[in-house]
Amino acid sequence: MENKRSNAKWLLGIIGALVLIGGGLRLWVFQPYLIPSPSMEPGMAPGDHILVNRLSYRFWAPTRGDVVVFAFPKDIKRTFVKRVIAAEGETVELRDNKVFVNGKDIPEPYVKPGDYPPYGPEVVPEGKVFVLGDNRRESEDSREWGLLPKEYLLGKAWLVYYPLNRFRFISKAI
Repeated sequence: MENKRSNAKWLLGIIGALVLIGGGLRLWVFQPYLIPSPSMEPGMAPGDHILVNRLSYRFWAPTRGDVVVFAFPKDIKRTFVKRVIAAEGETVELRDNKVFVNGKDIPEPYVKPGDYPPYGPEVVPEGKVFVLGDNRRESEDSREWGLLPKEYLLGKAWLVYYPLNRFRFISKAI
């Protein structure tokens, strides 16, 4: 009888530790977000649930291709999900339905086909990034409201976890 109580205490202790670790990870590292709009189609669709690594940009700078979650600069209570297209010191230009960074067109297999207006060229200053939605025709992004200050970055999108048939890790694809 004593052995069963001891095993039960160990099991409860392990479950408690897992709950604390999971809660800690959820609180300080991973944050769930919901994709509310079609701006990141086809890779992420409205209704997709994603996990975001909140520590990413405390240790590393955002780089081209990162899918980021950030506080919208015009209303910090709202969060947006977009892709970093150009980082500090890079020159970005959109023309002929292509994106050019430092004068070279970049491959973008993740972009939803369609026409979009020209932009730039513009040099991204220190402390900012240029972000675009993958669905350029239906995205409110740096073309409209300007370059994103890096202090608004909340984290790097890590995986789509729901719905289960769309489960996948989010890659840079650049």
